Amino acid sequence: MPWAALARLQVPGTSRCTAFLVDPQTAITAAHCLYSRRLGGFVPAGSVHILVGYDKGAFTKHAAAASFVVDLGYDPAAGPRAGVADLAVVRFTQPVTDAARVLPLSDQEPPAGTPVMLAGYGQDRAEVLLADTACTLQGRTGAGVAAVLVHDCEGTRGTSGAPLLMRGAGGWRVAGVQATGRADGAGGTAVPAAAVRTLMER
Repeated sequence: MPWAALARLQVPGTSRCTAFLVDPQTAITAAHCLYSRRLGGFVPAGSVHILVGYDKGAFTKHAAAASFVVDLGYDPAAGPRAGVADLAVVRFTQPVTDAARVLPLSDQEPPAGTPVMLAGYGQDRAEVLLADTACTLQGRTGAGVAAVLVHDCEGTRGTSGAPLLMRGAGGWRVAGVQATGRADGAGGTAVPAAAVRTLMER
């Protein structure tokens, strides 16, 4: 841990992203990973696949989603919208891991300057999990549900949906979910863990 709780999320012909497990049958990722511009909407749940422990074509568990939920009104074709978070909760019909290999959500938003980590299946080396273990939370921008955390972690396309991790007295916790990265260098934005918790309760 925490790497055992991460997975590669794939929608054949549409996208490849990162996801992480918050309980044995539930993963979190970015909503835009489940949207198909070709279809003009979200893909069917059965076409969403999770590969737990993925490394160079091998993985410990595979499952197709039974269902997923995204924030109401989320439409990546329309661009960012006030009050709408780039999040998806993906559920499976059976467990894909055990209770010891899941990541809890932080119940507090960390202040600027907090050390964080970001790991995912970026486009540079999509067959292996890569991590930036020495980055920092820069602050927050926006307000309410639309607020995002700003960080200086390196993470190319494919790390969308990855957990922004922070370490506390109780171990690793998820501070946010990677939504965007910068094409010109390190840095990106993450949806705060509080928004994840709100979506899971819907």
